[in-house]
Amino acid sequence: MRAEAIVAITAELTRVGNPSSLHTSGREARRVVEESREIIAECLGAEPAEVIFTSGATEADNLAIKGAFRARPRADTLITSAVEHHAVLESAESLSGEGARLVVIGVDQDGHLDLDRLRSTLAEGPDRVALISIMYANNETGVLAPVAEIVDAAAAVDVPVHSDAVQAVGHLPIDFGRSGLAALSLSAHKFGGPVGTGALLARRDLALSPVQHGGGQERDVRSGTLDVVGIAGTAAALQASTDELKVEAARVRTLRDRLISTVLATVPDTTLNGVTDPAGSLPGIANISFAGCEADNLLMLLDQSGIDSSTGSACSAGVSEPSHVLEAMGRSTREARSSLRFSLGHTTGDGDVDRLLAVLPGVVELARRAG
Repeated sequence: MRAEAIVAITAELTRVGNPSSLHTSGREARRVVEESREIIAECLGAEPAEVIFTSGATEADNLAIKGAFRARPRADTLITSAVEHHAVLESAESLSGEGARLVVIGVDQDGHLDLDRLRSTLAEGPDRVALISIMYANNETGVLAPVAEIVDAAAAVDVPVHSDAVQAVGHLPIDFGRSGLAALSLSAHKFGGPVGTGALLARRDLALSPVQHGGGQERDVRSGTLDVVGIAGTAAALQASTDELKVEAARVRTLRDRLISTVLATVPDTTLNGVTDPAGSLPGIANISFAGCEADNLLMLLDQSGIDSSTGSACSAGVSEPSHVLEAMGRSTREARSSLRFSLGHTTGDGDVDRLLAVLPGVVELARRAG
């Protein structure tokens, strides 16, 4: 967590008062919420009224997808991609019982969306499409989606677009107002804020049906007592991330590029899953396949050296399944099971990369022997 977020959170921990209450304590809590809403909106090029606080991006994705679908009863189609986070894929799949037709757009071997398929699907029946949901940047490979092209294709037939931007917010410049997106999901812990807090940015003209009921605290589409502490920490973390975004993104990308180039040059039979082009990738995610290894073995061996890595989304932790993202990119089950994701952020320094590069060859050798 960023120091700025810790300061903001600490200042709120002794506060009493529900931000929906009318007494003095409640009004003071409400002031913190609304000031935080204004900060978040300014950082992301949105209007304060477009910021809907949630418990994280999973809830925000559910609200965007289920809320938009249910609010457009004459449209029965949802369009998404094969490399989405499970929060998007499973939200869309859950609507099949309500008559939803799900169209999943594929990607190429580098993770780039098949735009021609998207356009042809829209041309088949734009009036039937309730929503397009395509992630801004992939959480496993760091590959960026062609958001501008998607929005242009959708705008031509008046279809709203939602983007799960969990990996992008705080790491890439985002202007929600100019993007043409109808909705965007974010989660605070991805940019140094507290775990369990997030938001959905939603244009006022996007019709949404509530997913949970009980008070309508957020624009009558999201009920629940607001987490003042978490919201204050989220705003502080996003402000800090935005203030240093340009410099920090360049610094982290340099670390990522060194990690990738060194691993591919010094560890035999390794392959990058994704792209290195700065215009098409996040600055801080590297996904690499290690032929002949089980990724779970690599993860645990690195963990013994004090290095955290991942075999995929943390939301799928403990589930021994190959990455659906890598399989959608044409990787075999064996290749998908041999891949690790390395995430770099504001706490990562040269020494961290040096340490990984020092232990990785030996770890890979041990894992290959075990395999």
